[in-house]
Amino acid sequence: MSMEEIKNRGVVAVIRGASVESIIPMARALKDGGVTALEITMETPKALAVIEKAADVFGNEMFVGAGTVLDAETARAAILAGAKFVFSPTVRKETIEITKRYGVISVPGAFTPTEILTAYEYGADVIKVFPAGSVGPGYFKNIAGPLPHIPLMPTGGIDMDNAKDYILAGAVAVGVGSSLVDPKRELRDDYLALITENAKKLMDQVHAARFA
Repeated sequence: MSMEEIKNRGVVAVIRGASVESIIPMARALKDGGVTALEITMETPKALAVIEKAADVFGNEMFVGAGTVLDAETARAAILAGAKFVFSPTVRKETIEITKRYGVISVPGAFTPTEILTAYEYGADVIKVFPAGSVGPGYFKNIAGPLPHIPLMPTGGIDMDNAKDYILAGAVAVGVGSSLVDPKRELRDDYLALITENAKKLMDQVHAARFA
């Protein structure tokens, strides 16, 4: 697997706090709106069971991965549960190495040019710039100047209004959290419909920016 798997999807939904019961309706609502990549964060209770459930139910229809992975042991457990990518908030060489050893996509989090280059040299496929919202899309243009070969993806503060700006600035994809899916809300039909509507808006933004 390569970073093209992330790039082709354009949007990764970051879901914190989902349950084994709630992940399927949430994922289905996202899929109906065109968002087909799902990051399930590892601080979620029973996160491995949630990953396994989503991977089993959707198969290749959804690209299911793990987020907030802090060490190699957690990365391996997530991969064995079915994760196809591993997102981390920081750069740890051992986590990148174990992820690549199992043939899945490694997306560590970095912020400075030095961290970004170091993560890429360790073998990362895409670098998650986090928290992106605190610096904005202009930062991506500045990084792309000296480091044009490194695929970058923002998370933290990305929503329906600014996603296109990051794509225009050179991001290969965007990670979107609570502005797209809030697991704390009751999953009634009207909220599931809103998730689908927001997913469509996001995908429209990404496509419009790519073909601008």
